[in-house]
Amino acid sequence: MSDDEAPTLVPAEGQERASKPLGMRKNGKQWHEQKKAFRPSKGLTTFEKRAKERAAMAQMKAKEKEMKEEKETMRKEKMEKIREKRAKKEEKERYEKMAETMHRKRVERLKRKEKRNKLINS
Repeated sequence: MSDDEAPTLVPAEGQERASKPLGMRKNGKQWHEQKKAFRPSKGLTTFEKRAKERAAMAQMKAKEKEMKEEKETMRKEKMEKIREKRAKKEEKERYEKMAETMHRKRVERLKRKEKRNKLINS
């Protein structure tokens, strides 16, 4: 496209208007698109449509929240299992260490005694 030719609008297939030359743009920026008229009411939707969109959004948010809560509970359960496993391992190691120095039957008595104390204290 050269500078002496004016850009023309090509009408859509349904329109029967002849192509009208637009002329040169005032600011000299012919490569920009032509501005369209400002229509503030163009993007407005009906109340029913907005209400449906809000309901759909609320439903989606509720589902997301439910999924996040489920994921969080799974994570907490996993952490709790790991803690219990570590505590059990530590207790077993402690009893093994006690068994090295004490008699086996005395260690078993201490275990039973500690279990009774745990039940009472918790």
